This record gives sequence, C-alpha cells and structure tokens, in this order.
Amino acid sequence: RQRQMCIRDRNSPVVLQVLPELEMGGVERGTVEIATYMQQHGIKNFVASQGGRMVYDLEKAKVPHLTLPLKSKNIFKMRANAKKLEQFIRDNGINIVHARSRAPAWSAYWAAKRAGVHFMTTFHGTYGLGPWGIKKLYNRIMTYGERVIAISEHIKKHILGNYKIAEGKIRLVHRCVDIEKFNPDTVSQERIIKTVKEYNIPEDKPVLLLIGRLTNWKGQHLLIEALSLLKHKDFYCLIVGPDQGRVKYSEYLRELVKKYHLEGSVAFYGQTSDVSALMMVSNVVLSTAIEPEAFGRISIEGQAMGKVVVASNIGGSLDTITDGVTGKFFYSNNPASLAEAIDWALDLSPDEVRKIAKAGIKNVHDNFTKDIMCEKTVAVYKELLNNQ
Repeated sequence: RQRQMCIRDRNSPVVLQVLPELEMGGVERGTVEIATYMQQHGIKNFVASQGGRMVYDLEKAKVPHLTLPLKSKNIFKMRANAKKLEQFIRDNGINIVHARSRAPAWSAYWAAKRAGVHFMTTFHGTYGLGPWGIKKLYNRIMTYGERVIAISEHIKKHILGNYKIAEGKIRLVHRCVDIEKFNPDTVSQERIIKTVKEYNIPEDKPVLLLIGRLTNWKGQHLLIEALSLLKHKDFYCLIVGPDQGRVKYSEYLRELVKKYHLEGSVAFYGQTSDVSALMMVSNVVLSTAIEPEAFGRISIEGQAMGKVVVASNIGGSLDTITDGVTGKFFYSNNPASLAEAIDWALDLSPDEVRKIAKAGIKNVHDNFTKDIMCEKTVAVYKELLNNQ
C-alpha cells in the first residue's frame, strides 16, 4: 500500500514556474492562469519571480510565491538564485521546474539538475540572435527542457530554424483568451455608455480599433497610411496604447494624421481600463504588426467579442484566423492591402457580419480558452512524469 502511494505521489505533478517578474504582460498572465488552474484542480504548485503587482493574483488563488532577484542577468546573482531554488525544490517536494524566460531559466536549470528533478521551458517569443548569432549561446537554455512548449506555429518554426533541437521535444500550446471577460453577453449597458462617453465615439460612423503600445513594429503608422487610402471616408479610428517613452514615434504618428487630414477621424488614447467594452462598441478590431507577433492575443480577443478582425498575414495570427471566415488577412507592411481589407470589412452586410461573429466566437471557444491552454500544459507535466 505504501509503495502504491509512493508511485502515485511520484506521478503527481508538483510544479515550480519560474519567470523574471510578475508586473504585467502575456508571460505573467499565462503563468498566473496556469498556477490558478492547478490550484483549483488540486495540483500543488509554486511560482518564483522578482515580484510585482500580479503576486496579488497568486495570493488570491492561494499559490505560494518565492521572491528572488530572477530578473538579474548578473552571473553571481544567477548562481545564488540557483542555490536558493534548489533548496526550495527539495523543501517542497517539487518534481517539475518550468522556466519561462532566459535569465531565470539558467538558474532554474542548474537548480533542477542538482535537485534531480524534471526541467522544461516555454518559448514565449523570438529571442534576438545578436550580431553573428552570438546570443544563441545565451538563448539556447530555452531548448534545454525535456519538453519545450511553443506558443504558436510561428514560434515552433523559429525554434527549429535556429536551434539544434529534436522536433519531438516540442509541444504546441497556444495562448488563450478569458472567455468570461471577453464575452459580448457580459458587457453591461452601463459599461457601453461609459466607454462611448470616455472615447467620444460617434453613433453614426463605423469604429475601427487598434490596441497596443505605440511602437514601430506594431504598425500604427501603417494603419494611418492605409486610412488615407480607404474608399470609405466616413469612419472613426481609435489608436489606443501608451507610448512608453517613445515620444518621437508618438509625435510622428500625429504628424501623419495631420498630413493626411485625418484629424477628425483618428483619435489617440493612452490606455484603456476596459478592453472588452471598447471592443464591444467597435466594428473592426485591427492587428497591424509589421513584424511577426509570437501569438497576438488581440486577434482572439476580438473574435471572442464577435468582431470582424483584420490582421497582418504573419506570426501568431496565422494560427488563430481563418481568412474570410473568422477575419481577414492583409499583406504585412502593405498599406494598400490593409486599406483593401478594411474596406472589405466595412462593406460586409449585417448578415455577413453576424456569420463572421458566430464563426469567430466558435473558433475561440473550440481552440483558445483558458481551460484548453491549462489542460494542455498540465498534460505536458504528466507526460514528463510518466516518461521518467
């Protein structure tokens, strides 16, 4: 009987997720989502990071957090972190260490190796290779996992194209959307009225929405170029996101708006506290990146809200959109193609819009929910333990 219990315990995941910090962002959100899911399903788990505002979410879920300077790239701090992680692993019976970023991954790998437990990683992005590929030596820690999660086909291709790794080690686990938050049925009339007032949204024009920090690769300038080419001249476009200190780019965007006489049609807002309500009052949700996004949550959040999504034909959006069915692709970095796609969206009949909305919502519920992402991740944990 004791032997059976021992075997069962060995096959039960006890997981430590390791990341630099818990301030904000996709890596952080995914970590908290999986930690919360495991806690709700009786799977013992821990998170280690430098800390941040999202530690509060872990506390609410009753997931223990270990605070260490894991954002540091100082080799001495990384070595010290490894020793503390090793002790934490031993003290808490952890059998899987899951690293989500490079600097903490080195510490986590050393700790897991010394403690004799499983080590795995998630590739959340395309890490820069540096001049002559010099950064590959630093980046390759993310391929040291017994299993390596790729968050999209784009990321999987990046891993296989740049690192020596067996394809059989890679598991594709897409990021997700919170379908409780991004649900047209849960956005109250009060939230809609508040959003319409806050963003001065006209009732007689179609609303185009681009959400994302103001940075060149997100393609806000491309959108403004495209708007100048639209045959539909009567629209209201919201560009929402902070410039995070990129003042020159922010000023350049405003100059472009003036250049094309779009002052009455384009509005800039630094941020939004209610993304789902803002999507609710929009007609077209845009993703205009000129460089491939690792996944691109906006595309699935827009679909979850039943909106027509227009996205560039690169990166993670290729995994999430069916062209002409759940949204529309345009040729990346091509303003004329983007203008054509927006015109297509604005020309749709009410019946066609409803059909796309229904297909988009179904696509998200079938493939990109939080539960699906968490179930697939936990399946990787169990696979590791069963293959030992």
